[in-house]
Amino acid sequence: MRAVSDSLVIMKRQLLQLTRVPEVLIFNTIQPVMFVLLFRYVFAGLGTGIKGGYVQLLMPGIFVQTVTFTLAATAQGMAQDMEKGLIDRFRSLPISRAAVVTGRTLGDGLLNIVVIAVMGTAGYIVGWRPTSGLLKIALGFLMLLLFGYALSWAGIFAGLVAKDARVVANISFLFTFPLTFLSNAFASTTSMPKALQYFAEWNPVSTMVAAVRQLFGFQNIFGATKNSFPSQHPIQTSLLYMVLIMAIFVPLSVQRYKNTNK
Repeated sequence: MRAVSDSLVIMKRQLLQLTRVPEVLIFNTIQPVMFVLLFRYVFAGLGTGIKGGYVQLLMPGIFVQTVTFTLAATAQGMAQDMEKGLIDRFRSLPISRAAVVTGRTLGDGLLNIVVIAVMGTAGYIVGWRPTSGLLKIALGFLMLLLFGYALSWAGIFAGLVAKDARVVANISFLFTFPLTFLSNAFASTTSMPKALQYFAEWNPVSTMVAAVRQLFGFQNIFGATKNSFPSQHPIQTSLLYMVLIMAIFVPLSVQRYKNTNK
């Protein structure tokens, strides 16, 4: 209970930062909305043959892209705290060692709720209409938040290892951009070379996009792996990926934090 209480205090610190530096919240919401508008109208022609138009294919991809970028945001924030000596101050306090990293991931997870709500509103304005019913739509949004939360643990580890905020930002985006664009997020993978299709369709981002599309009531499009487990069971595959990511990075992040500056 002590660890839970300490984690909630650190989470509160994360949220207070948003009130004191509101530009962080503003830019975190403007960027995804900008992506929605640009992709919605610039690539509208890709929606030929898709019921409801390209926006129905696009929005799940934009949602997943945005929560994937949680990895980079968390990594950069952790590295900045390291540079400022804040982590050293936390380490000198009589608080749970796991609380600092857990609290940060919870705070970034709550920020994702706001960002996804704003994006969903923007998507609805430009024509996005999920058709599966309230329960499945709610499950789709919950899956998005869980995916972002799992990736935030990878961000914690990256921030603790790299320490320099500029370096970790570049490394994180080098990792997240290929994952999002070599996927089914914005277009069908069927036009890719065969070998690339296998990577794109087993990519955690692709399975997550497919899971969200299914929960929102849209059809999935798979190429080379159309009869594989991820294509037939994207929700289960995405949950397995989340469990695997957290099983790897939660203990690594906590142990790395404990050993910082030793």
